[in-house]
Amino acid sequence: MRAGRDDGADGPLGRGLRLAVGFALFQGAWFLCVIGAARGQVALGIAAVAAVLGLHLAFSKARAVELGLIGLALAVGVVWDSLLARTGIVVYASPGPWAGWAPAWILALWALFAPMLREPLRWLHGRPLPAALVGGVGGALSYAAAARLGACELPDPTLALAVLGAGWALIVPSLLAAAQRLERAAARVTADPRACGVRT
Repeated sequence: MRAGRDDGADGPLGRGLRLAVGFALFQGAWFLCVIGAARGQVALGIAAVAAVLGLHLAFSKARAVELGLIGLALAVGVVWDSLLARTGIVVYASPGPWAGWAPAWILALWALFAPMLREPLRWLHGRPLPAALVGGVGGALSYAAAARLGACELPDPTLALAVLGAGWALIVPSLLAAAQRLERAAARVTADPRACGVRT
């Protein structure tokens, strides 16, 4: 098994089942978070995201990588969604006490997205053009779906979808590249503990 990865010992069937369960949990938490924001019940969605992430980390064999990706995704989310909010491209429901900043529920979704950058989207690692296409289309559609459910508004839908598509076409390949770098760093540390100052 390669260090920094969670696949392997249980074979393709077990890995496929694990990915399917993880995707179902991701979709369920995403839906609860968006519906909660639309109805002014943000805590419900954030709790669902926290539960899914907690379960994921409990079974992960690369927690340091996962936590690094979650932190990075949150940082990107603060910048990106605050920019969308301040420019009025996206108007968020349940914005919270800090006007012009990314609301807590959308940041929870960024944290939820982070684990997807490893096994579920591994097929896009090292493939920036397909990653940009998936990111651009998927990102724009995700916000459009949230808008339909009442979690946000797109005052100018054409402009919003264009900006969202372009932004996510850059964000997803960048985050996938970061996931690869973190995994390689974890693999080096596992192979040679002295790389991080650990003596055996």
